[in-house]
Amino acid sequence: MHIQNECLAEFSKLVQTGTCGSRSGRLKTGVDLGTANIVLAVVDENNIPVTGIYAPSKVVKDGVVVDYFGAIKVIKQLKEILEERLGERLLDGAVAIPPGILESTARSIANVAEGAGFEVTNVVDEPTAAAKVLGVMDGAVVDVGGGTTGISILRDGNVIFTADEPTGGIHMTLTLAGYYGVTLEEAETIKKDISREDEIFPVIKPVVQKMASIVKRFLTGYDVEKIYVVGGSSCFCGFEDVFEKEIGIETIKPNDALLVTPLGIAWSVL
Repeated sequence: MHIQNECLAEFSKLVQTGTCGSRSGRLKTGVDLGTANIVLAVVDENNIPVTGIYAPSKVVKDGVVVDYFGAIKVIKQLKEILEERLGERLLDGAVAIPPGILESTARSIANVAEGAGFEVTNVVDEPTAAAKVLGVMDGAVVDVGGGTTGISILRDGNVIFTADEPTGGIHMTLTLAGYYGVTLEEAETIKKDISREDEIFPVIKPVVQKMASIVKRFLTGYDVEKIYVVGGSSCFCGFEDVFEKEIGIETIKPNDALLVTPLGIAWSVL
């Protein structure tokens, strides 16, 4: 996990500073079209992070594109920013979907990326993309996004089970909105305020416990020794501790959890 954390830290630095790393050969772009964020991750032919960017998303709900043209517009804008930064066009891309969604939904997500100018060479499920980056051969990878909690169980490097359920960061936001008596927009701002994390985590802890119960149910009948959690909604300190206590299985969270899946999507470009 140490090497993966170093890679993620480097990628996070490139994203936060809006800079580019050294690169070799063709560039590959992972497009993560999420409920809360749209993230573009660019790697070179050796899967070394080159640059990335993200923006708030309101075009997807529970893994389904609800604003097709709005999604294309945002991805195209982010793509153009990266191309100007890099000094070259971004052509080859991959997208990810929550596990278990309809084929038509998967196609619509690929169509959005293609509408923004990418040639989509692969469609992967989100937890499996994350597993690539984490180097997980055996265990469960849980991707906690804005709208859904998805899981992939791996054995000997092969995915043997995937599932998804619509509980995610938006449910944390709804809980905070009710607790503080504020709008969803105000609650989202509160949720992202790191300085208030000690205050708000106890409020949203029941949502995290529900996510853990979902994962525990999915794991029934499978021999899993470790759980790896990723996704923007898992970034709270103590998130993995709640999972470990509720499920009874060692739970690991890498640093920069928001960026794990996008990077894995970029690695999945064929």
